[in-house]
Amino acid sequence: MQRGLAAAAFALWMVMPGSVPAQDAPAPLSSQWREEALGPKPDWSWLVVLRFVTESDYPPFNYYDEDGSLTGFNIDLARAICAELGVTCEINPAEWDSLVKSVQAEEADAIMASLAITPKTIQQVDFTDGYYATPAKFVTQTASPITDVTPEALEGIKIGVAKDTAHERYLRDFFSKSQIVTFETDDALRSALKSGEVQAMFGDAISMMFWINGQDAAGCCQFRGRGFLESRYFGEGVGIAVAKSNIRLKEVLNYALARVRASGRFEELLLRYFPLAIY
Repeated sequence: MQRGLAAAAFALWMVMPGSVPAQDAPAPLSSQWREEALGPKPDWSWLVVLRFVTESDYPPFNYYDEDGSLTGFNIDLARAICAELGVTCEINPAEWDSLVKSVQAEEADAIMASLAITPKTIQQVDFTDGYYATPAKFVTQTASPITDVTPEALEGIKIGVAKDTAHERYLRDFFSKSQIVTFETDDALRSALKSGEVQAMFGDAISMMFWINGQDAAGCCQFRGRGFLESRYFGEGVGIAVAKSNIRLKEVLNYALARVRASGRFEELLLRYFPLAIY
């Protein structure tokens, strides 16, 4: 199985696969979700308890807080879905490798644990509509004059990227006139940006977001431009997983996700868990 994030990264929005670089795509807002866009209201009178299974060591998505309570973005979203449906919510932690088996064996109804939608996982489970994806973004030193991150603007610029990753492939396909410098580790890449060895770095937005806000960065750097969401490179995003052919539950969860968005609750959770805009 694959997580939805390479190292704790994502952009939360309804996943819409594209075929061109998505830097200039507008970031959808919950206010755009009108009641008429929710679709037909399914019947969930048969659903009394909704049993989610998750993992417990993947902050800020699912983890134990200092009081020993299971929390995180995925946990709060699961609770919001239950509240919209008016059903009892069970959220149980499990080992990562057991999650799919849990829904296949009907020991749980749904997986809420950043399980990526991939050719492999869609053979094992069905997914709701995507509720987040992992964008790639550029970061520069705060004092850098670079503001535009188009291929034309970055021609000749030294861009650092982790070696043998989707981010490197993307740069080589779309930013071939830049000087692409690869690094074996994220730590080496970030050190190179801080020291000025490279003028920009390219990678997944969330792992970089936490670095930018952390002590190691020491206020050195900031995002430039919007996120890139090309699914051919960065995947189809993350959905809630249910047992294969459980169409009835998938329809109910899709409706509840849309209601959470329309209510503004989804956007509230974004602001709570993610300190910087990552689109």
